[in-house]
Amino acid sequence: MQLMEQNSINTTMDLLMKLPSPLSSICTLVVRLMLLLLVVCCKTKGVVELPPNVSIPAVLVFGDSIMDTGNNNNNTQTLAKCNFPPYGKNFRGGIPTGRFGNGKVPSDFVAEELGIKELLPAFLDPNLKPSDLVTGVCFASGGSGYDPLTSKLAAAISLSGQIDMFKEYIRKLKGLVGEDRTNFILANSIVLVVQGSNDISNTYFLSHAREVQYDIPHYTDLMVNSASNFLEEIYQLGARRVGVFSAPPIGCVPFQRTILGGITRKCADKYNDAAKLFNSKLSNVISSLNRNLPNARMVYLDVYNPLLDIIVNYQNYGFKVGDKGCCGTGKIEAAVFCNPLDATCLDVEDYVFWDSFHPSENVYKMLVPPVLRKYLYQFL
Repeated sequence: MQLMEQNSINTTMDLLMKLPSPLSSICTLVVRLMLLLLVVCCKTKGVVELPPNVSIPAVLVFGDSIMDTGNNNNNTQTLAKCNFPPYGKNFRGGIPTGRFGNGKVPSDFVAEELGIKELLPAFLDPNLKPSDLVTGVCFASGGSGYDPLTSKLAAAISLSGQIDMFKEYIRKLKGLVGEDRTNFILANSIVLVVQGSNDISNTYFLSHAREVQYDIPHYTDLMVNSASNFLEEIYQLGARRVGVFSAPPIGCVPFQRTILGGITRKCADKYNDAAKLFNSKLSNVISSLNRNLPNARMVYLDVYNPLLDIIVNYQNYGFKVGDKGCCGTGKIEAAVFCNPLDATCLDVEDYVFWDSFHPSENVYKMLVPPVLRKYLYQFL
């Protein structure tokens, strides 16, 4: 029923473009009302209870492969893609969608937890419907980072490129629901940002592309300055409720354990120390932005500590394997190196990680809702 209603509205919008201007304007108002009714009627039942008179109309997401729901699918230049099996093994019908995991990713869980919709579509999804825009989309691109060089090295969509997508989204939304409603959606939606892992793990340590120019304290300054500029820019475009995720314990992902962890595959301390230094600076910069930008409600979201606890104490959470991924050997495979030629584990629910970089859907399911509930009232 919901799909039929969406298709009807999308077809109507196409027809409106062909009508004479005065008639088109009148009909557009009608369709805007239809869109609003569709959004109200077709929302997912959320778990989080909002205070009376508080509205979160949409979720908008910027970031890297943790959040990407398919924006890299048609990027022929990047290796950071996963629109092929065994990715999506536990997704609807086992279909690979471009999500870097076996099922849903944090973008989806946030939208579902807030009762907005079950899945957050990629902005570049060729099947994206106009009605999808009203409740939010994902701009994230696997392989991107705060450092512009990070996105270049991975041939990913940079933060500046994601902002260009955001501007295009705003233009399309205004055409659908008008300027006033667009401004309301931008100001009241939850906007999420997830970056930093690729900067530290790939650009700084793995490729050494920045290591010859900066020590870690100065490189984390570069990252934080870029983050600050990005947050100010999306604020100027209308975003107000912005959640910025900390960098995770990068040194504990299976790939880093394989490269630097020795025989016992310990966590790589230098990666984690860099992440913690960056997180401290990021938290301070967010506090500064809130003081200086009127009505800004930017929130630092700590995922470092709760995720580290799941990884280190994995058995307490019902997992059997905490240092290897489910795909292939679980030690180095990710993105194009986790492909149909690789076998997967018998039961992904036993594993903290899906591949050598990305947690499994079950971990996201455990991690995202408590984090959202912990910080939600800081957005309101």
